[in-house]
Amino acid sequence: MPQSPHIWLAERNRLTDLLYESPYDLILYLDRARVYTRLGYPDLAAGDAYRALLLADEVRDETGEYHEEAALALSDHCDTDPGICGNGDATTDERLEQLLNEGTLKCYRVLSSNLSRCGCLKSAWDFCKRGLALFAEDTELSEERERILSCGKRLLREQSSDGGHVSRDDGDGDEGGDVHPNDLPDQGFARREVYPWNAYEPDRFSPESLDFLNKEMAKVAPKCEVKATFLPSLQDITTTDEEPSAPLPPRRQLGVFAKEDLEPGEIILRETSLLTVNNRLHDSFCDACSTRLPDISIAESPIAACPDCDDTFFCNAECLRRALESYHPAVCGRDVEAVGREVERKETTDALYLLLLGRAIAMAETKGCHPLELREVKYIWGDFVEGGGMPSVAADDSGDDAAAEEREGAFYASLPHTLPFTFPLNILLPLHLLLKMSLDPYTALRHHEPWIHNTLLSKFRGTASARLSSHDGTPEVSAVHPLWCLANHDCDPNVRWEWGGEIRFWVRERRVGGREGGVGKGEEVFGHYCDVGLGVKERRGWAVGSLGGLCMCERCKREEAEEARRELMG
Repeated sequence: MPQSPHIWLAERNRLTDLLYESPYDLILYLDRARVYTRLGYPDLAAGDAYRALLLADEVRDETGEYHEEAALALSDHCDTDPGICGNGDATTDERLEQLLNEGTLKCYRVLSSNLSRCGCLKSAWDFCKRGLALFAEDTELSEERERILSCGKRLLREQSSDGGHVSRDDGDGDEGGDVHPNDLPDQGFARREVYPWNAYEPDRFSPESLDFLNKEMAKVAPKCEVKATFLPSLQDITTTDEEPSAPLPPRRQLGVFAKEDLEPGEIILRETSLLTVNNRLHDSFCDACSTRLPDISIAESPIAACPDCDDTFFCNAECLRRALESYHPAVCGRDVEAVGREVERKETTDALYLLLLGRAIAMAETKGCHPLELREVKYIWGDFVEGGGMPSVAADDSGDDAAAEEREGAFYASLPHTLPFTFPLNILLPLHLLLKMSLDPYTALRHHEPWIHNTLLSKFRGTASARLSSHDGTPEVSAVHPLWCLANHDCDPNVRWEWGGEIRFWVRERRVGGREGGVGKGEEVFGHYCDVGLGVKERRGWAVGSLGGLCMCERCKREEAEEARRELMG
């Protein structure tokens, strides 16, 4: 008999409470991964399965850092249910070994199937391959591998300009038919939402929230104020080729408004932020504000250095003081800098988001708060669906997991998957950041779950600004300015911005098309998330990662209609 999704949500919460009490229990992680799969969160299921796999490795490795804790947690399952492995006469060690093998196999199954659902086909194939190296006769992994290769073959054919496909030999005798595993796509997507159990999002429209935000705004932009407004709903990127059945209702949002007339060329906002990072490992940047450090011989003011670090420098004593108060103690001398820096050109943007996540973790640890309670991120909206969604179908009591998951596949595909997701960025490297900061990723679970990191990444993708390198044109610095980012996007903005240690808003002298600039009293202040000189398709393509959908501002709608008319007329 089908179970209500709310029952699965309650089960998720129950298992989470148990994990807080027993954080090294790989069986609990696998149980929760199964629930996440039912609720339509394959990314979170994969995250739990990977933690379980790491714990399985810890049980096998007697020198592992968490060996004793993981082995004890697993043995508790043998003691509470001696027949759990189907043999009540087996010794404790035999039951433990069998349970460990079964748990490890399930880890590989859950990882490969759920990463595949996210669209991370290469990572899914890699875990299939690793699992089959240990469990060569497992038909479920073999079938999943074939599904992954078949899906990859189809996607590669769709992407190929001539309808062909790639065929190479990877050298290990596992060519995978006519598609090479290394060519499999690995950029996936996850649901971008306020999770049903997320109790940290404030009521951003309450009088208390608006009063707080306006007090903060008065410090950086005294001629502006924060008010509630309505924005056009974004067009779903998955239905761009279809005519919408009906206009979507506007979205309620916060915005920045002029309290008085703002003249063209006037600077109306100046804001600094320590939620700032750079991806240059050997270049000279201030660790706090990412301002490029001058040559010591010509510096107008002395460059400050952390007294306990050999290679962490700040542009002045004030930046050092603020760093010591807000984030630096969590990373001091811990070699966190190497994670996410000096990456390949195509990975620079994602690396900056990862570094922002690391800075937020360090700030939360230094201040002793939950990462989502940080002032720098608490009131930021991540362009996600509030309250999330829940599947209308769920597992039944027959125990046929594969059949239940197949029925839910269509539901997963219908959900708004707009958060870019990969196994390294969303699962693997956040764990590395925690370990680099000497944090136990298991006992720190309450503050560092994958859904928490996903929420932060959603907020960063929707609000972070970036500065391009003058050497190669790639993003080299990124920052989140919590008040600046309250200004909404428009492809015909009335302000322009510049960032160099602090963010600044200038009122535009001229608008798009040459109209005179200026912002009248009571008008909304609009910034921009992309190059407004691009055409509508290019602009929407650049901004979709930040907005979470296709921009539906008046300029985009007008130019889209004009392009459609031109195409119609040949």
